[in-house]
Amino acid sequence: MARQKMRRLTSIKDEVETWRGLEDQAHSLEELVSLALAEKDESLAGSLTEEVAKLAEKLDESELKLALSGKYDDRNAIIALHAGAGGVEAQDWVRMLMRMYIRWSERRGYKAEVLEVSPGDEGGVKSATIQVSGPNAYGFLRPERGVHRLVRLSPFDADHARHTTFALLEVLPEVEEGVDVSVNPEDLKIEVFRSAGAGGQNVQKTSTAVRITHLPTGIKVVCQNERSQHQNKTIAMRVLLARLAERETEARSKEMAELKGEHVSAEWGNQIRSYVLHPYRLVKDHRTGHETSNADGVLDGDIDGFIRAYLTSTVGKSAPTGTR
Repeated sequence: MARQKMRRLTSIKDEVETWRGLEDQAHSLEELVSLALAEKDESLAGSLTEEVAKLAEKLDESELKLALSGKYDDRNAIIALHAGAGGVEAQDWVRMLMRMYIRWSERRGYKAEVLEVSPGDEGGVKSATIQVSGPNAYGFLRPERGVHRLVRLSPFDADHARHTTFALLEVLPEVEEGVDVSVNPEDLKIEVFRSAGAGGQNVQKTSTAVRITHLPTGIKVVCQNERSQHQNKTIAMRVLLARLAERETEARSKEMAELKGEHVSAEWGNQIRSYVLHPYRLVKDHRTGHETSNADGVLDGDIDGFIRAYLTSTVGKSAPTGTR
């Protein structure tokens, strides 16, 4: 608890110092502009315009962080991707999304670690779990949760027909056992088995894969990527704790929504974003209306515009899931 409070205190201190620094810069620029106008000195116009633009950019970034008010927004994030119906086409879509979020992490200087991958039978990925570590990783990735829709000419179709496929993205916060979530060891069922590769064949001679079931909730987590049973168990517990924390957060949100008379949509509800690669190229977020024709750039990790549009749309509204 003390560690959590110290982390929160440090975060608040940094935020206050940032805003005070911006205030000082604004006052200094105001004085310089007033002086230049009084003396009719046009030589400073170029440099002052540049400084004002830089300050405006910093203000935009700081304003964006105001939307990161969730309880876990300053934490690392765990992404879980799941292929929808559509076989190899949907599995290839998960592979593309994996790459997109890993590239986005690299662009921001975050660390992306693949915790678990379930390969498809013919190619692609059935499901994957990735941990993204960096300042406010969960807060920035939180808007990405939901169903992502892809429309394209399928490279797996002999007729090269247009296909529509879906993938579900979950975003979970990294949490600490005993601080954020408490788990009774007696509530856990831990099983070990041999790791399986694509097609279901065993790829390990020893039982290194781990399946942990939280008996009260029925939540199951499997990890088989690592060669060590201990490593797989550690990763599986990390994901299980994140799922339990998310479950508690969702329960609170649902209770508040019911009290307010709001409708709570199902996890597999309408898609949040469409990625159209044929007959035209367009990526559009259906919640904010933000869109771009640079589909290749988006799939290469350039998704900050979508994240920013969603987060700024929530500023001044009711607090997001998991508020402090």
